[in-house]
Amino acid sequence: MNAPANDEEDHGEVFLDETDALHVITIDDQDLPEADEELGSDGEAIDIRDADGEQRSDGESMDEADDSMHIFTGHTGELYTVACSPTDGTLVATGSGDDKGFLWRIGEGDWAFQLQGHENSVCSLAFSTDGQLLASGSLDGIVQIWDINSCNLKCTLDGPGGGIEWVRWHPRGHLVLAGSEDSTVWMWNADKSSFLNMFSGHGSSVTCGDFTPDGKTICTGSDDATLRIWNPRSGENIHVVRGHPYHTDGLTCLTITSDSTLALTGSKDSSVHIVNITTGKNRTAAVTDRTATAATEQNAEQQLLLKSLEQNSNSSSSPLEQNADQQQQSKSNRKSADAQITKANSNQNRSSPWAATGGMDQKLIVWDLQHSLPRCTCEHEEGVACLSWLGSSKYVATGCVDGKVRVWDSLSGDCVRIYSGHSDAIQSLAVSANGDFLVSVSIDGTARVFEIAEFQ
Repeated sequence: MNAPANDEEDHGEVFLDETDALHVITIDDQDLPEADEELGSDGEAIDIRDADGEQRSDGESMDEADDSMHIFTGHTGELYTVACSPTDGTLVATGSGDDKGFLWRIGEGDWAFQLQGHENSVCSLAFSTDGQLLASGSLDGIVQIWDINSCNLKCTLDGPGGGIEWVRWHPRGHLVLAGSEDSTVWMWNADKSSFLNMFSGHGSSVTCGDFTPDGKTICTGSDDATLRIWNPRSGENIHVVRGHPYHTDGLTCLTITSDSTLALTGSKDSSVHIVNITTGKNRTAAVTDRTATAATEQNAEQQLLLKSLEQNSNSSSSPLEQNADQQQQSKSNRKSADAQITKANSNQNRSSPWAATGGMDQKLIVWDLQHSLPRCTCEHEEGVACLSWLGSSKYVATGCVDGKVRVWDSLSGDCVRIYSGHSDAIQSLAVSANGDFLVSVSIDGTARVFEIAEFQ
């Protein structure tokens, strides 16, 4: 063999010829591994296939399946919010940290309309009940109103001295409501582009709020740990809910029952409270009194409710942005907090009111509000950032920090489907008007559409 005499000397390239062979072994071609097989540490061939049994190439071996049927990639920053038209089953609006909003259609990858004009993150979007108008709220303190039929900017509504935390529409008209970081709430007539009222009283950022479904009352929650109930016509503050036994830290979310009688609120203090909107009384305190005096099986269930109310850390509400410098830090703090309700949502189509809360404690809890009892607790692998009932069905979808969308049976508490595709935390969910699609948006900069017709 033509090898160097001294191993320490470098004589350049070394060549082998037939005379250097010590023994010849004949190998059948059938014993050789295929090109799309990998070798294990023992030299054995490993046949790599995906979940459907199809062979995968080398580059696909570590990739996770993508269950989405449509991906929107028009944004260049993290996505914070998504809204689906209540009348058009394919129309979607998304908002992002790139200071842009987009209108786009499911299944039509070549069409998108950019909502231009905002100078900071677009963190809240809402379609009017009739689907004719879209409101976009931004950290620049501006609310823009868009005409859906023409895709034109109808008007710009200003006034708040801080970023817009959320926008909501009156259930039977073109009145738009917005909560601001400057501790105020504003209401405008979108048809006339006119200011109607400003609700002042909170001592910190107004993090959540809405009209009651009958349109007669407004409920708002703040980082000052209070819930305020307002008369929308006069601007009168009807009730203020605060102090023991109510929340001890800022509110992060609220939802209102379809009969406009109860508000469910979640907080950074890890608790959930039920408030009678008419009286302003906190129903949780009544549950506490009953559990202290009774020893029935029902009372044991009520004790479980109280434990959940006190320890349901990080239940659920979509992320609320601060100014541009604090935005990412704020979201990070909310995601990692040990005691924060992140989302609350009620099922408006049930004969008896149910609600769901989810949070960074990795739990989804479904509540029977009529009896003030938890029906089931659904454990997750990571925190719950957002959730949505799937129409009038028994199913609840959760968007999670691990990038997964999970569908849960609210009767059994079972996870019936997991959708993969996102590579980072999910921020918001919305269901299409026809109930066929669930749209999720993520920190990974994409919006993904999943088919959910089987859960109607």
